Amino acid sequence: MAFAAAHVVADPRADVDPWLTAAIDWDTTLAFRRHLWSLGFGVAEAMDTAQRGMGLDWPTSLELIRRSVAEAGSLPGAVVFSGAGTDQLAASAAVTIDRVIAAYEEQCAAVEAAGSRIILMASRALAACARSPDDYAHVYGRVLAQVRSPVILHWLGEMFDPALAGYWVGAGGLASDPDHARATAVCAEVIAANAAKVDGVKVSLLDAGKEIALRRLLPDGVRMYTGDDFNFADLIGGDATGHSDALLGIFDAIAPAASAALSALAANDRAQFESILAPTVPLSRHIFAAPTRFYKTGIVFLAWLNDHQTHFTMVAGQQSARGVVHLSELFRLADAAGLLRDPELAAQRMRTFLALNGIE
Repeated sequence: MAFAAAHVVADPRADVDPWLTAAIDWDTTLAFRRHLWSLGFGVAEAMDTAQRGMGLDWPTSLELIRRSVAEAGSLPGAVVFSGAGTDQLAASAAVTIDRVIAAYEEQCAAVEAAGSRIILMASRALAACARSPDDYAHVYGRVLAQVRSPVILHWLGEMFDPALAGYWVGAGGLASDPDHARATAVCAEVIAANAAKVDGVKVSLLDAGKEIALRRLLPDGVRMYTGDDFNFADLIGGDATGHSDALLGIFDAIAPAASAALSALAANDRAQFESILAPTVPLSRHIFAAPTRFYKTGIVFLAWLNDHQTHFTMVAGQQSARGVVHLSELFRLADAAGLLRDPELAAQRMRTFLALNGIE
């Protein structure tokens, strides 16, 4: 199973202010999930692509999860895994390990009650209060012991979320370990100790070598889900030593191409797989360029160009996070990759966007 991490569509018509609160256009958001399911993807719901913890709060995230699960129930074969984290807690050194565990337990129970499998998200609160790898082992051991079905762990790197720097190793870990080597070892140890409760681990470090290093340490039966939006084609294609499955934000934007490429790979047509994905890689690297945490703006801009939504407005005003030059290059790269499903409409919307920004 390949997963696309799906974005949410803000509702600029709502009575509440989408710049200040999570005003969601539910109909359009769920229509996009149907689009992903129709292409054979599972939906990774309420993750960072949906601005989870970056505008989308826990109560609204849970409502999104419940609605997506209900929608999936009407579609044979539709799969939903949903993010469970600790974002109801402030990320502070004053937070205790016990409160982190309780927050994880609350969200895991709610996600399972909604009928979804779990993606156990990295915790900002844990990153703020953990002092050693033992704290991570304790928290994950307690939480994983209670889940009903194996979960997908998510190691989201600091390039996506600076508040997660030092994950797995405790305070200040990355200052002395910039290559994540110690963190990789700790993550592997946690997974090995809880292997029966781990379906796989999604790694989002934008470094193929680091992902492969952890992949080689995984117990039999535990999958590596690539979250590397720079090197995903090579990692999914794999080599004699193995391959990664996929749980990617970029699949939200390139879903038709990714679906066709994965079908070719399943048919053992490696050349076709590579030829389809090759032009999407420059687009993905551009969308996820530093500051990487603003990649969601590009995802939503392309969704607007492709008429998956009627406006370019995002929760918490994130549409302003990328400038005109960046989004203009995104348009060019999407066109080069054949990812504008109605080029004439996309060009019209691009002209409107440029005019609104004073460019004729």
